[in-house]
Amino acid sequence: MAEQATERTTIAAPPDQVYATALDIERYPEWAEDIKEAEVIERDDQGRPALVRFRAAAMGHSARYVLRYDHAGAPARLAWVLAEGDIVKVLDGEYQFEPAAGGGTEVTYHLAAELAVPLPGFVKRRAETKIVTTALEDLKARCES
Repeated sequence: MAEQATERTTIAAPPDQVYATALDIERYPEWAEDIKEAEVIERDDQGRPALVRFRAAAMGHSARYVLRYDHAGAPARLAWVLAEGDIVKVLDGEYQFEPAAGGGTEVTYHLAAELAVPLPGFVKRRAETKIVTTALEDLKARCES
């Protein structure tokens, strides 16, 4: 069964800028700490990433996976599901972008993950929390720089 984690942060940038940064997936290796490669394999009819191949640092190893993106809620939401992966069975998630009171953007990041290899529950939860926290901190740093 997939473990789930959700976290929120406020980013001092307008929602359209935050969404555009999250959507520019090919640049993730420049600012997302654990993403080493991001290659868009397929785009939708509006030129947005639809299928993306990643290589990421994962617990001292390199994980490879492909995510299929869902733009149905754009620009308030960017969602994805795992299409294939080597050490993950589930890696589904979403960013939600809402205008924050007083300016900026409230960003909620939700992730459901399940590894293909068995690990103790506390190790899995620690890894998922790190992924979610790092994703939000890295996005915030990129948008506010």
